[in-house]
Amino acid sequence: MITVKNLKRYYGTGETAVKALRGVSFEIKKGEFVAIMGASGSGKTTLLRILALLDDATDGEYTIRGLQVSSLPEAERSYYRLTQVGYVFQDYALINEMSAAENVYILSMMEGKSRKESYKTALEALDKVGLKEKHNRIPDELSGGEKQRVAIARAIAKKPDILFADEPCANLDTRNSKQVLDVFKELNEKYGQTIIMVTHEPWHTEYVDRVITLEDGSLVSDEQKRR
Repeated sequence: MITVKNLKRYYGTGETAVKALRGVSFEIKKGEFVAIMGASGSGKTTLLRILALLDDATDGEYTIRGLQVSSLPEAERSYYRLTQVGYVFQDYALINEMSAAENVYILSMMEGKSRKESYKTALEALDKVGLKEKHNRIPDELSGGEKQRVAIARAIAKKPDILFADEPCANLDTRNSKQVLDVFKELNEKYGQTIIMVTHEPWHTEYVDRVITLEDGSLVSDEQKRR
C-alpha cells in the first residue's frame, strides 16, 4: 500500500544543512498498525508529516497504492490530503466554539457535501469512537481523552485510506491514553484501518503490529510485534 524509497529531508544547504531524514526505505501493507519511534530529534515527526503530505521530502520516492504522491502538484496534493488521508494531532486541534459533531463534519462540508449528509457521517464516526451520545458537547465539556476521540472521529469520518497520528497521547494521562489506543486498536482490527502512529512510549507498542525505529534520521530497526 505504502512504499518509501530512500526518503531524505534536509533543512538548509551545504555543510550547515540539518539532515532530518537520511535515506529511509520501507513498505507498509494495507491494514497494518505501525508505530514510529525514536528519541527526540530522530526524524519521526518529520517522516510522519511527509507521509501525510504536510511536508515535502528533499529527495526519494513515496507512493500510495502505486500513485507517486510525492510528485503531485500542490493543488492535487491538497485534495488528496483532504479526501484520502486522516491526521490526528497531539493537541486535538478542535474549534472550541463548535460541538463535537460540528468539529467532525466541518471537513465533510469542505469537500462539498451537504450539511445533512455531513452530520450523518459525523454521528457515524463519533459512534465508532464511543462518543455519539456526546455529539452536542463543546470541547470544554469533554475530558482530554474525549477530545482526542473527537479528533480521531474527525480524521476517520471521510473513511481515509490511512490514518496518521502524531503522538496522540502526549497530553493524556495513562487512563485516557488507554482509551484512545483502544479506539485505534478497534478501528484497526474491526474496520481494517491502516494506522501509522508516532509515539515515544514503549508500552504503546502492545497495541501495534510493527515498530519502525529511527535514530538520527536513519531507520535502525523494523520489528514485528503481533499477528
